[in-house]
Order: sequence, then structure tokens, then C-alpha cells
Amino acid sequence: MKVTMVMAAGIVALAGIAQTAVAADGKEVYTKNCNACHAAMNPKLGDKKAWAPLIKQGEGTLVAAVMKGKGAMPPKGGKPALSEADIKAAVEYMMAQGK
Repeated sequence: MKVTMVMAAGIVALAGIAQTAVAADGKEVYTKNCNACHAAMNPKLGDKKAWAPLIKQGEGTLVAAVMKGKGAMPPKGGKPALSEADIKAAVEYMMAQGK
């Protein structure tokens, strides 16, 4: 019984490592998918004044806006292959640059 529990705990720990290893890289997602527009249109990456009111809305609100589209931005920034995890990682990266 103890051996089984230890093995099960080890499998759970390995599963956690695997999930961490495949987590989206926000900077990479941003560079490949968001940079073209956000380098030319507002809110530009790193523009603290433009990002301040958006950051106050919270990450969840921003992720939802990207998923659904908002204003000139189409759903998922026009990149339908992006997962919600990709979007979340890019939003986190962009928010961090705006602080």
C-alpha cells in the first residue's frame, strides 16, 4: 500500500513537471502573434500609461477580451490556432511590460 501511494505521488509529481514544461511562453506567443499590431496600434507593449487602466480590469477580463475580440482586434487576435493558455501567457507578458 505504501509503495503504491509513493508511486502514485511520483506519477502526479511527474505530471506536474510535464505540464510546466509545456506551458506557453508569453513572450514567444506575443512576438509571433501580437507584436505586429501592438507595435503599431494601442495599447503598445510597454506603454505604462495606456496599460494602466487595462491592468486594473484584471487578467481574466483581458484574456476574455482577446478570446472574443474587442474593437479592431478580432477574436484571438486573428490567430484561431492559439489556445486560451497561449492567450493567457501573452496577456501576462504584456501586462508585466506595462507595469
